[in-house]
Amino acid sequence: MSGHGFHVHGPHDHELEHAQQGGHGGHHEEDPAAKRMTNQIALFTAIIATVGALFGYMGGATQANAGLYKNNAAIKKTEASNQWNYYQSKSTKQSLAELARDLAAETQKPAYQAKAERYEKEKNDIKRVAEGLEAEAKAWDQQSEDQMHQHHRWAQATTALQISIALAAIALLTRKKWLEYAMFAAGGLGGLVGLAAAMHL
Repeated sequence: MSGHGFHVHGPHDHELEHAQQGGHGGHHEEDPAAKRMTNQIALFTAIIATVGALFGYMGGATQANAGLYKNNAAIKKTEASNQWNYYQSKSTKQSLAELARDLAAETQKPAYQAKAERYEKEKNDIKRVAEGLEAEAKAWDQQSEDQMHQHHRWAQATTALQISIALAAIALLTRKKWLEYAMFAAGGLGGLVGLAAAMHL
């Protein structure tokens, strides 16, 4: 261990160092085409690893938002249910007031009629509140679904970038040009899916 402290190598550090040294500890010159390939892969890996980290963060954020919005929807549904129970209570009172009106003496009928009308007005006010809460719950549910869809897009993009990084490591080991092309293709696919996530597609 050196006197400069503890150092942790990343998953591809050793392979990149080995490839940059020509695969022989740096004692032999590497041909220019192989060196160019190594540099391209190293640069591309660094870029997609950074982009992948951003995509991973966005995926986590949208998943958290989806849970929060679903919770808000549940709260609104509970509030709406409470309002409908209140509505039912007023409806029962209105029915009793109307029954009492019909059975009461003529002098008492106006009082019971006024009560029935008051309960009808209160019911209408409660109904408007309940319907508003139901609309809010539906809106929160839709936002939650939208966020989960976006979360899946971010996850797909991150997975494609991780595959691209794995292909980069294999390309460095094998020096196969087609693996380098596959790496670029997987990285491009990840970028496109990430763009789709950012555009809510």
